Amino acid sequence: MAVQTIAIISPGELGSAVGGVLRENGFEAVACLSGRSALTRERALGAGFRDVPTLEVLLEEADLVLSIMPPADAVDKAREVAAAMKATGHRPAYVDCNAISPDSSRRAGKFITEAGGVYIDGGIIVGPPPWEGRVPVFYVSGERTDPMTQLEGKGISVRVVGSEIGRASGLKMCSAALRKGTLALQTAVLIAAEAMGLTEEFEKEMLGSREALYRQMESGTRRLPSVAARYVGEMEEIAAAFSSVGVTPKFHQGAYDVYRLLAGTPYASETPDTIDGGRTLKQAAKTYADHLPMG
Repeated sequence: MAVQTIAIISPGELGSAVGGVLRENGFEAVACLSGRSALTRERALGAGFRDVPTLEVLLEEADLVLSIMPPADAVDKAREVAAAMKATGHRPAYVDCNAISPDSSRRAGKFITEAGGVYIDGGIIVGPPPWEGRVPVFYVSGERTDPMTQLEGKGISVRVVGSEIGRASGLKMCSAALRKGTLALQTAVLIAAEAMGLTEEFEKEMLGSREALYRQMESGTRRLPSVAARYVGEMEEIAAAFSSVGVTPKFHQGAYDVYRLLAGTPYASETPDTIDGGRTLKQAAKTYADHLPMG
């Protein structure tokens, strides 16, 4: 069946941007925005989404469903969608695009397939919008990926990595483990230097020996508090994915602690549009260190 109407479940910053580029390439984007924040509604409607009143109506109108949400909510949402599929008889192909472990993806997929739906394992590998000429890459796997491959070249890139559920989500885990785990390590180093009273000395050392890396840290860690709450769940999924294949989960359990710390700072209430671009790395490190647990 030709895909024309694409439902995006929980369209936040990333989901709204994806819906926007799909609309620009001839598709219709729909979402159920009931109960969502004013910011989410503004983003989605600004990207040209059509709002529908219920999940049941969303399934009735959609040819394809993309789940793009915080990873901690992904499996429960698949269960909810599966129940709605059973109740309505409408079963559009369902793609879990979230940063979840292969085991979590298989659990989500079981709900959808038991409801009679087609489940596609997915993972998005792209930086935060705006993408400035780049396109988001959707890796997908499963026995029937054709609903997704219809989107190839239509504002996104779709790459099939096999027929087994878990391959696409596993690739996402490895990519996120490196990028977001590295950001967490860099942040931990900055906090430790501040806590030891060595911020000035550390900055001088880095600027003298690894200036490019230090500048990368300046840009890369600035927005972390605003996304830290979402990354907490992602680190849990990465740790579980690594542990399932015998690789230590401890790196990303530590990253989990770093992101929990950042999520408790005043900067966590910022949005991508309100991040203070003038905040220095030293100012951020001091705030982070001030929120270290006592003892």
